[in-house]
Amino acid sequence: MSGFQLIGIANNGNEAIDMFKSFSEKPDIIILDYRMPIKNGIDALKEILELDSNSKIIFASADRTVKEKVYLYGAIEFLDKPFTHNKLVTTLNECANISKSLNV
Repeated sequence: MSGFQLIGIANNGNEAIDMFKSFSEKPDIIILDYRMPIKNGIDALKEILELDSNSKIIFASADRTVKEKVYLYGAIEFLDKPFTHNKLVTTLNECANISKSLNV
């Protein structure tokens, strides 16, 4: 997908955390949605960052009321839904460049 490799898709927040824990090599970027079953994206965001504070997380949601909160919890970017493929790719490239410049 536009030069990025997808290594997993979780159906809910718990699955996202379990998947993250299972990776021996952590993903460069994680995209989380706010409204997920079982555990929402904010709770998953906090738990993933507790496991690895260097994780780069993009938060995607149509609920803009959570935007400030997810930045406070450590998301590096927020995508307002709906977004285009071009916006996603641009955001991924920007976040990938942040990771490279920090040597993460």
